[in-house]
Order: sequence, then C-alpha cells, then structure tokens
Amino acid sequence: MSFVVYLSRRSRTIRLLVFGVILVLVIYLLATYDKDTNSNFRLARLTQNLGERQVPRLITGLGNFEPKEIEDRDGPGEKGAAHHLQPSQQNDIDQSESDYGMCVACSDEISLDRSILDTRLPECAHWDYPTDLPTTSVIIVFHNEGWSVLLRTVHSVLNRTPKYLLKEVLLVDDFSDKENLKYDLEKYIEQFDGKVRLIRNSQREGLIRTRSRGAVEARGEVIVYLDAHCEVNTNWLPPLLAPIYRDRTIMTVPIIDGIDHKTFEYRPVYGEDRHFRGIFEWGMLYKENEVPERELKSRKHNSEPYKSPTHAGGLFAIDRKYFLEIGSYDPGLLVWGGENFELSFKIWQCGGKIEWVPCSRVGHVYRSFMPYNFGKLAQKKKGSLITINYKRVIETWFDEKHKEFFYTREPMARFLDMGDISEQLALKDRLGCKNFQWYMDNVAYDVLEKYPELPPNVHFGELRSVAVTKCLDTLGHGPPSLMAVQHCHGFGNNQLIRLNAKGQLGVGERCIEADAQGIKLAFCRLGTVDGPWLYDESSHTLMHRVHKKCMALHPQTSHLSLMPCDVNNAYQQWVFKPLTPKW
Repeated sequence: MSFVVYLSRRSRTIRLLVFGVILVLVIYLLATYDKDTNSNFRLARLTQNLGERQVPRLITGLGNFEPKEIEDRDGPGEKGAAHHLQPSQQNDIDQSESDYGMCVACSDEISLDRSILDTRLPECAHWDYPTDLPTTSVIIVFHNEGWSVLLRTVHSVLNRTPKYLLKEVLLVDDFSDKENLKYDLEKYIEQFDGKVRLIRNSQREGLIRTRSRGAVEARGEVIVYLDAHCEVNTNWLPPLLAPIYRDRTIMTVPIIDGIDHKTFEYRPVYGEDRHFRGIFEWGMLYKENEVPERELKSRKHNSEPYKSPTHAGGLFAIDRKYFLEIGSYDPGLLVWGGENFELSFKIWQCGGKIEWVPCSRVGHVYRSFMPYNFGKLAQKKKGSLITINYKRVIETWFDEKHKEFFYTREPMARFLDMGDISEQLALKDRLGCKNFQWYMDNVAYDVLEKYPELPPNVHFGELRSVAVTKCLDTLGHGPPSLMAVQHCHGFGNNQLIRLNAKGQLGVGERCIEADAQGIKLAFCRLGTVDGPWLYDESSHTLMHRVHKKCMALHPQTSHLSLMPCDVNNAYQQWVFKPLTPKW
C-alpha cells in the first residue's frame, strides 16, 4: 500500500515539475515577445536547444520568407525601369556625374522606395529557410555619397528584410565633407527609431579600414557588407544567412545585378541559365568564370549555393565573430584594392569556405570613374597604392612559385615598399593555414584554364625606337587599338612593355599583335601564354614569326606596321631599356 502511495506521489511530483517547466517557458515567451519578431523564430530557438536544426527545403508552394503581396507602383524608375532626364537638365547631369561618377540628378527623381523586378531564378521563390537564422548588421561604408543613392540603399534593406533578422543598418561615414551628409543625415535617420545607426571616422581611413571598424562596432551575429549604391532584391537575406547558419566559417556572396549609372535601370548581369564564380589573373585583376561542371554536379538543385575561389569584394555576409577571429582585413592594406583576394585566400587556406548564393540578388551601381582621390592616405606611400596592396597579399598568401607569376605580370612591383607583413605571416601560422598550391589544386583549379602559369620575361621596360628615341605606347586606349610611339616618360604604365620567353609581347593584361592595319593592342588569347614575336639581340629587330616581317616605324607618318625585315634600317630597330622607379 505504501509503495502505491509512493508511486502516486512521485507521479504527481513529476506532473507538477513538467507543468512548472511549461509555465516558465510560456512566461518567458510572453515576457520576451516583440511585435517585430516572428513567433516561429522563438519556437525554432527552443527546438534548436533541444538538438534539432532546420535545413532549407524546396517546396511546391511559396517559401516561408516570400512576400505575400507585391505593391504595384508607378513612377520614375519603378520596376527598375530606366529614367531619362530632359535635355534642359544636361548641366545637372554633367555636374552630378562629375561629382559622383553617376547621375545623381537622375537618382534624385526616383523614389527611395522604388520597386525593382525580381531577377532570381524561378525556383528561388519555393525555398523554405530556417526561421532561427542569425541576427544581422548590414554595414554600409560611405564617403561623400549621393544623398538619394545612399538612402535608397538603406530603404531597400529596410523594405525587403525580415524585421526580426535585421538587427541594424550601420552607416559608417569615412570622413565625408558634403553638408547634407552631416546634420541632415543624422536628422533623417531618426525616423527609423534606432534601426539605422550612424558612426563617423574622425579622419579619412579608406574603405578597408572603415569596414573593419564597422565589424567591431556591429551588434548583429552576422555582418553583411553593402556598398553605398545598392538595392537589395526580393527575399535577399535568408538565402545568404542559411549557409552561415549551417557552418559559421562559410562566407556568402549574393549574385550582383547591374544598376546603370546614367539611367538607374536595374537589370541582370548574368544569363538565367548560367552560373559564374570569382577567379583572378596573375596581375591580380578580378575575373569571373563559368562554374565548372564538377562543382555544379555537387548540388541537387540549380538554385543552391556553390563554391567560389574569390569574390568581387563589395558585397558579402560573414559571421561577425569568425571575421574578427581570422583578423578581419589586413590593417596594412590601404584605402581599397586587393582586400577581396586577401580575405578569400585567408578564408579558404585557413579552413573556411566561400559560397555564391543564386537566390540572393543585389543591384549595384558601377560608376563611370572613381570621383575621389586618396588624399593624405597616399602621401607616405610611393607608387601605386593598389599594387602595394596586391604585393602585401601575394607575399603573405602565395607560395614562392606563384609569387613569380605576379612579378612577371607586374615587374615594377618588386620595387614597391609593402610595409611589414610579419603580423600577417604570424596569423597565417597561428591559424594553421594551408599553402597556396593546395588552394590552386582544390579550390581555384579552373584558374589555369584561362590564365596558365607564366613563362619568365626575357625583357621588360621601355621599348625604344633607335631611329627617333621614342617609346612604344598604348596612348591609354583599350583593345583593339593601334599602338604608337611617344616621348619616353620613364614612368612605365602605358610604356611598360614585356617580352616573355615564349614570344608574347604584352602591356599589363593585354597583348601586342599585328595585322594589315598595323601594330595593335589586343586581347590576349585566353588559355595561352605564347606569342608570335622573336627579338634578335644583335640586330635589335622584332620579327613576327607568322608574317615573317619586322616591326617598323614609318619615317614620315610615324605609323607602326610590319615591313620586310632590314637589319640595317634604324626604323626597324628597337631597344628594351630597363626601368627603375622615379618615386
């Protein structure tokens, strides 16, 4: 009898305990309820604590984050259409393009809340994503940005992001001096009740260092970097967060659409049935390549994320703590340039991954030119700041063999002072990072298909005509275009000519070819490193091996062409003069 009473009392005690736990959970949910917080989020957090984790699922109906209704709007630029100003506004157009590298006068006539076309793959509308995704700080660095362009970026994020996932939009001002970006901006963002924060640099720091400051100041679990001239598309954030939710060492990159810098037309850059990923050539110029079949086959669905060796740099998402753990950006990198490669190599070689996300689309304005100079940031450095950044990156992350390919493409980089990289090398050692050959073999294996290993240079420097003591020059033109001779200025750049061991004559990433019209700057044939030129060290002639003729300068017109070889003709004689920096 006593045993039965014992069991009864124990059962009642257990029931009371269970009831108490449920009551505590209910009280907690009620106490922490927020009208902007999806109740599914709370439930998902609880189930996660019990050991369950959600995964994205492709369903037949609309996905759980898809907008249920889309407002039909009319007006300038709506649905991402081009907006054309009147001929009478030409002065405003010219002035704003000069000030900003884009037509802000056009942007000013378009609503900050304008609609844009959904450019995603149709399959993207049918994904269910985990509801307990990490909270996010969207970081937007700006310097003297156009008012409407900057604020349209902010509005698009606020309008198209689940409220409970968006911890904040963090504006980081890199010492702007335009008046409307001071008090007016502070007053404007008050309407967002703290959802939009503004912090300012006390001096110009440049994009890279300012982004690093944003990461330190951010309050979200994940940070998303956007340029200050973007518009995010439908349901852009959950697809970016889902891979990071699965693995905090994954960095995700949205697919970038184009926004025309003159008309603000929003349009896709890529075809619907093709996927691309980021790679590079040996001069460290960013390139893109179609995703290899072996990577495409690793996915079950066409709209799923895929791995990429690198990224363009402006737009990506990453776990904030992880970003800080791997050192964020190299603090020795100045202003901008090369930071995309530095972060990519570091993530991949030190155990992380980069994935591009087809279901996340973000529009980006590509300026016609960069309207800002580097100011005091460039005063203490001699030579190209961007090339200095590239040198820091390759000296930290490349193997010796691959460093030589960079110096073959950029021979003047050997003379640049990149500063002290001992801290970066120590970080690489501390993180136990793999070597660059591993990265090339396992991650960037498709680079060599387009950009093979480079043979060494036989000569580089100015290519001088013996007859007139002038130098071969591109005149700053892009390919295809005729080459010419100009006064030898000694700075390299348009006059820095390279001849490699396989007969390729090049300037930067371009090649020098010849046809019936003359000597031309041309696109190099992808996947090749050879060329038609043979330089005779004794006669100083440059013979085209296909045409069996030599590069010649016309005595009267100074036109460059191929002529029957004459070793005694000074107008066919060329001398390579090595360059040393003038900085």
